[in-house]
Amino acid sequence: MAWLRSTWLLVALCLFSGPAFSATQITGAGASFPYPLYTKWFTEYQKSHTDVQINYQSIGSGGGVKQFLERTVDFGASDAPMTEEQLKKATAPVLHVPTVLGAVVITYNIKGIESGLKFNGELIADIFLGKVTKWNDPKIVKLNPKAKLSGDILVVHRADGSGTTSIFTDYLAKVSSDWKTKVGSGTAVNWPTGLGGKGNEGVAGSVKQSVGAIGYVELIYAENNKLPYATLSNSSGNFVTPSMKSVSAAAASVKIPDDFRVSLTDASGKDSYPISGFTYLLVYQQMTDADKGTKLVNFLKWALNEGQEYPEKLFYAPLPKAIQKRALEKVGSIQIKPQG
Repeated sequence: MAWLRSTWLLVALCLFSGPAFSATQITGAGASFPYPLYTKWFTEYQKSHTDVQINYQSIGSGGGVKQFLERTVDFGASDAPMTEEQLKKATAPVLHVPTVLGAVVITYNIKGIESGLKFNGELIADIFLGKVTKWNDPKIVKLNPKAKLSGDILVVHRADGSGTTSIFTDYLAKVSSDWKTKVGSGTAVNWPTGLGGKGNEGVAGSVKQSVGAIGYVELIYAENNKLPYATLSNSSGNFVTPSMKSVSAAAASVKIPDDFRVSLTDASGKDSYPISGFTYLLVYQQMTDADKGTKLVNFLKWALNEGQEYPEKLFYAPLPKAIQKRALEKVGSIQIKPQG
């Protein structure tokens, strides 16, 4: 019967010791813009850190900020910096931790046109204002004289609060006075025309399914859906293709403030891609849960060091070294002070 007593002892040890070895659950929500990269990060990190499990919901920047402020998640994620009004609602100082840089691309679905279309800011604004409604409009033909274009344009935009929308509309407001006056910028706007899609996934899916459609998504969503994307005229008048190099050029031409809340759209420089932006993880500078706080800080340090090896494989641009160093210093300022 010795074997039976040994079996029961082993079962008892497993039952009573199980909770001590359970992984700490850390939750986050927000931007769909960096979702493919964050999914990769969390998977890779948890391979070597089995004591933590990070769960992230891609619900859009607007939803991420809302849940972060309500403290229903441990961290938020947004492509748009929080506004002063939002920061005032926070119960503790908030840090914007930049993670990577990305490009918002103009993607389309036109029979026979697999690549090569050119747009400038004014034309994009006119399309999304509903002023240009045909693919063979003279304004489009002028920039693309060799392309065989015809048919109606179907505009696809985000239906949810979105950091991608914030970057896109921030750009349009800079390049079109008409857009700035009639629509403005933000994570959610009153769209003059078009069909709404939820998340970058929803917009990419709608464009892919609809001949004649045009929309805006983060670069990897166009790549993953095998959708073409346009070359855009920048502030120097050069037509630039979205890429890690052209996004990094945009960041290099802008002075980055101490809190990292900055716009990179319509940046100066001959090589700058005009619809570029940071994406951020939102964390409180003071954390009261010692276990979660310590493990979240450890992950942030990993993301800003080892994690920077992954962005380029997924069509994001890693942080410039100077920004990486400053972001690590900001993470180092996080205070973990348990209550009681």
